[in-house]
Amino acid sequence: MSQAVGPTRAYRRLSVEERKSQLLDAALNLFAHRAPEEVSLDDVAEAAGVSRPLVYRYFPGGKQQLYEAALRTAADALQQCFAEPQDGPLTQRLGRALDRYLAFVDEHDTGFSALLQGGSVIETSRTTAIVDGVRRAAAEHILAHMELPEPPGPRLRMTVRMWITAVEAASLIWLDQDKQPPLDELRAWLVDQFVAHITATAGRDAQTAAMVRRALALETPEGPVGELARRVLPVVAEAGHLL
Repeated sequence: MSQAVGPTRAYRRLSVEERKSQLLDAALNLFAHRAPEEVSLDDVAEAAGVSRPLVYRYFPGGKQQLYEAALRTAADALQQCFAEPQDGPLTQRLGRALDRYLAFVDEHDTGFSALLQGGSVIETSRTTAIVDGVRRAAAEHILAHMELPEPPGPRLRMTVRMWITAVEAASLIWLDQDKQPPLDELRAWLVDQFVAHITATAGRDAQTAAMVRRALALETPEGPVGELARRVLPVVAEAGHLL
């Protein structure tokens, strides 16, 4: 009498790229919530449901290679946050980009802090270059949204990069302050900061001034610049004696 055989679990062998993606997803999830030096290859193997030798097969350079690959994946995701269609007022485009950026910060809190603050025992010149590449890519996206008739000059480029630095600093402080204020308030405040930065530069740089005039023509009274003007004008209303 033959013994009944129960159903077997279907098994599909993953391709090389699928397996790498699986391991990177597991590593990214771990790096998102723990500092890089606190994550081991055993942790990654366990999270991915594979053996440690399998992790080495795909990342023979060990933890350093895996970390750099995961960092590149995160960097690609951050760069895409600023990939926004060139449609509508500039501040609204920035607001949508910041929504995606801050959502990434919120999801990868501990990992984001480790990424930007540095100091990790596995930090190298290559990892630093990856992070700096995100900043440069973000700046190029923002400059592209300005639709300049000529290449951006040093003052305008510096202003954009200074604002990106401010966004990074605010994100880290926000995490340190238990994610306060709320994300929507933080995003609106960062857009205000951009307007303030770019307006201050417009007072000293003709190229920036021309760009600001074009950008303001697309703004509406209900938009971020209109709201900012209504909040700020009462504060400076008595400063006429300075003119």
